[in-house]
Amino acid sequence: MSGKLGLDSAVVAEARRLAAAAGQPVVDLARQHTTVSVERAVLRLAGVGGADPDGIPWVNRLVDAVREQVGLGHGVAVPVFDALRREGHADLTLLAQKAAAGSVRFEVPEKTGNVRSAARKAVRAGIARIDQRRKERDRLVRRHGDPPRTPWVYLIVATGDIYEDIPQAQAAARAGADVIAVIRSTGQSLLDYVPEGATREGFAGTYATQENFRLMRAALDDTSREVGRYVRLTNYASGLCMPEIATLAGLERLDMMLNDSMYGILFRDINPIRTFVDQRFSRQIHARAGIVINTGEDNYLTTADAVDAAHTVTVSQLLNEYFAHEAGLADWQLGLGHAFEINPDLPESFRLELAHALLARELFPDAPLKWMPPTKHMTGDVFRGNLLNGFFNLAGMLTGQGILLVGMMTEAVVTPWLSDRDIALQNVHYVRQAAGNLHEDFTPGRFIQERAATVLGEAVDLLGKIRDEGLLEAIADGTFGIMRRPADRGKGLDGVARREPGYYNPAQDILEGTT
Repeated sequence: MSGKLGLDSAVVAEARRLAAAAGQPVVDLARQHTTVSVERAVLRLAGVGGADPDGIPWVNRLVDAVREQVGLGHGVAVPVFDALRREGHADLTLLAQKAAAGSVRFEVPEKTGNVRSAARKAVRAGIARIDQRRKERDRLVRRHGDPPRTPWVYLIVATGDIYEDIPQAQAAARAGADVIAVIRSTGQSLLDYVPEGATREGFAGTYATQENFRLMRAALDDTSREVGRYVRLTNYASGLCMPEIATLAGLERLDMMLNDSMYGILFRDINPIRTFVDQRFSRQIHARAGIVINTGEDNYLTTADAVDAAHTVTVSQLLNEYFAHEAGLADWQLGLGHAFEINPDLPESFRLELAHALLARELFPDAPLKWMPPTKHMTGDVFRGNLLNGFFNLAGMLTGQGILLVGMMTEAVVTPWLSDRDIALQNVHYVRQAAGNLHEDFTPGRFIQERAATVLGEAVDLLGKIRDEGLLEAIADGTFGIMRRPADRGKGLDGVARREPGYYNPAQDILEGTT
């Protein structure tokens, strides 16, 4: 027995063992395949940038040309750098332009030694830039300092216009937000390309682009100097371009990224194989960049009951932990998700919330857990909503959460105004200041301990079933969030390719330390 909940250490160990057994076949599947987005990420690391007059990135045009002529089974690095050698120049973007015009022939040569060396050198330069940005973050944190207390206050900006987002984000940081999340434009997760440049026309959010990342990071660096603490920046590495967006985030020094192993499958109907291949590579990039991932278990509770499905959240957290560790992420980078979504009219609802939050905290003691506010049961009554958010904030302090997303009393009514954010931040600041280290004094009683043990036991039972039947089958059966997503369906399946003998991905080799 250990911790405030007295969890059985043998049961906890069994849960992790089962998660690894359930996850390993999916890792094996990911190692056997590649995707158009993985290959585009490789070329972005090698320096391909820009877009054609229609806004289609040159990296898409180049990968599409390779796929059409020789397929993706060998990866794009060898055929692209072989063509570059035969063209007699070293400009990958120019090669992409020629390929789009149909004037380049791609092939997989018999001897690949020199071509592989050239590809590895180019990709290594991109990874070196990511390494440099990570060191830059470390220097700025030492210079400006971290927030003086936890949990870190996480606040969303979402106007659709990067030039409107910037002053709102800076105002939020001045008002006490520690992490700024620029929510992504509706539907971007289903685009199989990353838009180019600064954008001003997003819907309910702003497009994730490299230039938007750069602009917001520079603005928050200015604000970090002003407020005397390093303000972190978050965006979304999910959807059909997960590996590319992760790469761009590393190149532009983002600090956190939404990156869940199953969110795109369940809530965007993206093909499961495509998602698992893409998430593995994206997490390898995040590990190298020192980025904290935020997982999406809170979303399950918007479609399934937060009491009945509590164990599915725990199962997903354990699977996300396994996949993250396998990809090289450390515990301090695991912003595993959960949420305050139990119906407030349910008797003992607050005690149940405490049990679930404390279970997550004790299962993952070294992870900066991301705790999400109530949304499903917000009614439009702003006074009730503000009270629920106060209880959510108190639960976060009682259970020692790491990242606290600011709840808005106008949830389900309007996109928050600046004044809404001010009131929400006042709520957080009061509870955080008044509660202090209340978690040190909080001793849960039998009700909370028994509820946590029940949820953990149900999670172990479900993990055993998933181990026996397979994770892909569990996803197809609607185990998570009641969404049924078969492995042979979903968006993006046509962008998946099985690796052939001789497949070469210099980025993956460098990230895994094999070269």
